[in-house]
Amino acid sequence: MDIGIIGLGKMGGNMAERLRRAGHTVVGFDRSPDSARDVDSLEALVERLPAPRLVWVMVPAGGPTQETVKQLGGLLSEGDVVIDGGNSRYTDDLVHSEMLAPKGIGYLDAGVSGGVWGLQNGYALMVGGSAEDVAKAQPIFDALKPEGDSGFVHAGPVGAGHFAKMVHNGIEYGMMQAYAEGYELLSASPVVEDVPGVIKSWTQGTVIRSWLLDLLVLALEQDPELADITGYVDDSGEGRWTVEEAINHRVPAPVISAALFARFVSRQEDSPAMKAVAALRNQFGGHAVHAVAKGEAEAPA
Repeated sequence: MDIGIIGLGKMGGNMAERLRRAGHTVVGFDRSPDSARDVDSLEALVERLPAPRLVWVMVPAGGPTQETVKQLGGLLSEGDVVIDGGNSRYTDDLVHSEMLAPKGIGYLDAGVSGGVWGLQNGYALMVGGSAEDVAKAQPIFDALKPEGDSGFVHAGPVGAGHFAKMVHNGIEYGMMQAYAEGYELLSASPVVEDVPGVIKSWTQGTVIRSWLLDLLVLALEQDPELADITGYVDDSGEGRWTVEEAINHRVPAPVISAALFARFVSRQEDSPAMKAVAALRNQFGGHAVHAVAKGEAEAPA
């Protein structure tokens, strides 16, 4: 089967390679001339694909995805299908679908999980769109997903795939935070002498074993005290969206919310909120405060 892939970064490039290994013909395009692209423009990509065309978009969410879909709307024809496999917000999918519908161009949103390990292990796929458009792309989904009966779901109409991936990533936030807090508590205790060993022991037979735990073990094998990295943690949006949707639907999500806010805390060298807490404890209870070392105070504006 022929497919065009737009965006050949860590995920897109590996997905293209997995598809080629499965016998599919991939025409790749990336705006970077240093990428392993097959063509140097969207126009050339569309020309290389036989109709009905299938084009997978793997570019950053928001403006870049919207602009790419808009350009494809002017190049593709009735019966073609666009798949957004990035981390777009599900509400954007409705806009993209409506943008393409007047020309008879189908649209699918595909939440993709697997990271840099997907080339080897396969990608979990959560897809939204019509059954007709899903059927057109099914051979591609079958090649990308892991072996076995699981790893792919037609979650519902347009938007359902990215909504499912949003919730998936929210859960991921909570799981990572729980493992991280457990790691810190083990490290803080003088009783435990082999923290990496304890965490590795959890990967077999325990109720908290998971692939994320395996990856924490791998990270600790490479750097037992995590001394080579800082605690600054970014977020790409899905956790925020999950919390917003939980509020919209009146669904309590305290764990995911706490994990999201923990990431915000990681970006503060000296939390103003914690300064206020320290000051209040000093005021009402006379509790000691830790003064800023001489010479470290901020210079007056």
